Amino acid sequence: MDRLLLFPDTTKIEQDVLTIGGCDLASLAETFGTPLYVYDQATLDGAAAAYRQALAEAYPGPSGLTYAGKAFLCRALAEWIGRQGPWLDCSSLGEMTIAQAAGLPPERVLVHGVNKSAADLEAARRHAGVIVVDNLTELERIRRLPRPLPRLWLRFRPEVEVETHAHIQTGQSESKFGMEADEILQAARLCRREDLPLAGLHFHLGSQLRDPQPARQAIERTLALAAALDLGGEWSLCPGGGWGVAYHEDDLPQPDLAAYVRAVAEAVVEGCRRRGLPLPRLQLEPGRSLVARAGVAIYRVGAVKQTAGRRWLLLDGGLADNPRPALYAARYSALPVQGATRPPAGPAWFAGPYCESGDVLIAGLPFPDVAAGEWVAVPVSGAYQLSMASNYNGACRPAVVWLAEGQARLIQRRETPEDLLRRDLATEDGG
Repeated sequence: MDRLLLFPDTTKIEQDVLTIGGCDLASLAETFGTPLYVYDQATLDGAAAAYRQALAEAYPGPSGLTYAGKAFLCRALAEWIGRQGPWLDCSSLGEMTIAQAAGLPPERVLVHGVNKSAADLEAARRHAGVIVVDNLTELERIRRLPRPLPRLWLRFRPEVEVETHAHIQTGQSESKFGMEADEILQAARLCRREDLPLAGLHFHLGSQLRDPQPARQAIERTLALAAALDLGGEWSLCPGGGWGVAYHEDDLPQPDLAAYVRAVAEAVVEGCRRRGLPLPRLQLEPGRSLVARAGVAIYRVGAVKQTAGRRWLLLDGGLADNPRPALYAARYSALPVQGATRPPAGPAWFAGPYCESGDVLIAGLPFPDVAAGEWVAVPVSGAYQLSMASNYNGACRPAVVWLAEGQARLIQRRETPEDLLRRDLATEDGG
């Protein structure tokens, strides 16, 4: 069935039960409880290999990957990055701390952020290889830091709009991210005057993209700027990430990753040739397209409710661990963990336990009859869910399990009510 194509590479239906990475999802739900997130290492490995192969085939210059840590980051995933070889994009002191705990060397840490704090910049100075400079005020703060400094890339706002949700566009003219061309030129002059290690340019157009054409347009504008800057023989260009994935069977087939990389590489090669520029190090910055399909969320059905026009499946998770449907109208799919081959019995609405009418995870999905106590598995849950999870209504964030070669390893324990209280302090009189 097409719906299975949304799940990790190792997914099978064995004795009518979903398995991933050789592990029975029903057994995992029993052992670790729900809501539960699982990550399949084989799918992660395959996605990283696909990017490396596409770059090797399409781009004749030096190249590499930077994993966008905001998609999902924990110590185990940072350790996987350490083994695989990409750089890690961090956007805060907290993410840099995770990178350090995982043993990533500074030369493989890149730091983003539109309003980096003094603590962020000091940590980046000590523990990063690249700082992506978002604005002129930040560059002034960097100028006053002790030397030596990491390499600096300037974030360009290319004023290119892409077809995606407005909340995840980042390269349009009114975006809060990056600098316009005149500001980039001003920043480059400051770098030369102050002997700052300017080494590259960066832009990012947005997220969940399916068409590489806007990236080609943005690359043209960025290379024109690079020619004006005269960055020298060794420089870096990062066109960001944002390549999309299918979340619902209606979105299949998956966007062609190799075609995207090829389009970007061809635009860089041709643009540099016309301008007499040396080929830069081409550093792609994927997040979602590396980890989204590797992750699956498992929920228990607590109740089945029928209203006049809807069958509601009420789950033990939703808005607090996955705000994407509420934020971006994101569409998801699902399968029963047990009896996955049962035919649909009509549309179902999947909702969580939280006190919000917007706590609807999936709307109108054809789905079999299920009863209270059964589990459902929601694929493509590996990106921007746990990283945006909250304690709304006092929710405790889910446990996370790593699946590899038939073994399941707990990599994040389930949060407890005691964890929620650790930050709280009583009033002076205890009242």
